[in-house]
Amino acid sequence: MSEMHGFVAAGFEPVAEAFEAQLARDELGAGFAAIQDGEFVVDLWGGFTDRAREKPWAENTLVPVYSTTKPIAALVAALCVERGLLDYDAPVGAVWPEFAAHGKADLTLAQMLAHQAGLPGFVEPIDPALWLDPPACAAHLATLSPMWPPGTVSGYHPLTWGYLIGEVVARAAGRTLGSLLREDICAGNSIDFAIGLPAAEHARCAEIRKPSEAPRLGQATPERKVAFLTKWAAPDRGGPIWREIEIPSANGHGTARSVAQLYSVYADRGRLGGRRLLSEATFAGLTKSRFAGPDLVLPFEVNWAAGVMRNAQRVYGPNPDGFGHSGWGGSMGLADPDRRISAAYVMNKQSNWLQGDPRAQALVAALFGCL
Repeated sequence: MSEMHGFVAAGFEPVAEAFEAQLARDELGAGFAAIQDGEFVVDLWGGFTDRAREKPWAENTLVPVYSTTKPIAALVAALCVERGLLDYDAPVGAVWPEFAAHGKADLTLAQMLAHQAGLPGFVEPIDPALWLDPPACAAHLATLSPMWPPGTVSGYHPLTWGYLIGEVVARAAGRTLGSLLREDICAGNSIDFAIGLPAAEHARCAEIRKPSEAPRLGQATPERKVAFLTKWAAPDRGGPIWREIEIPSANGHGTARSVAQLYSVYADRGRLGGRRLLSEATFAGLTKSRFAGPDLVLPFEVNWAAGVMRNAQRVYGPNPDGFGHSGWGGSMGLADPDRRISAAYVMNKQSNWLQGDPRAQALVAALFGCL
């Protein structure tokens, strides 16, 4: 029997009711958390970490959140902008000269973060093991010709995005993106999240039950094939090496609580735990719209800021001026700066929804219904 644990603040009881119902009906194991005005109003978890349903989900169970990682990595890039190490409007080639090859010289950092580099994957076959060597993978990406003129349109980069921004950050800061996240953001704020999870923490990780159906991408265009559908489009996920290396697009590990904490930077306009992490100018650069319109890879229109989705489709709550992102299988993080609320949903039973998983949507609806 799946049991729910945690708490909800007074007035948020409908969220607990919705979460408990989903545990009984739709989940293996899951967590949901929300922060408003700097305080947790929801922190729930329950179910099981293993497919055999023998190990209860604990308060500190870690789970990979896949692409829900991207806006967290974008915060690290923004921190580099804040410190003068990077500039959203400067060409990537200024810090990574090799990247400028084959017509990519004018691509700016903001355009790269908005999935406009033209490198959604590898057109020609690669050994999938290349994904497990981030510096080598980034070096190979730098040699490629883009699939479209860089900076002109958006085409979601499900994995390559992280290798690209990871290399840019490492060159600019002299430390890896995961190290900056751990040392300069998480450590001082008691945030249990990692991009690059040490082996000593792997025992806390939940087993993943993969989706039974492929995502509904629509017509298999060349860009979608390269991003998602080739035999070499992704590494084997879940092994020790995959957990330990840094893939800023796809292998952040955390709890619902920690994801909500990091997304609270978007909800509190650059502050974390009441202290300013990003100046107003940097936060504006991070969150302003960089591309709006049809995406060449995702089967819907997007509104990209510099690494986070603007909530134009209202998938992440009712506020179109909010922010969010979803991850493979159903995880999601959101932030509403007008209501100063952030929330996160994590789970280990995956669905085939690219965004808007009905489980997350039901919890978000319950949450905003309490406000």
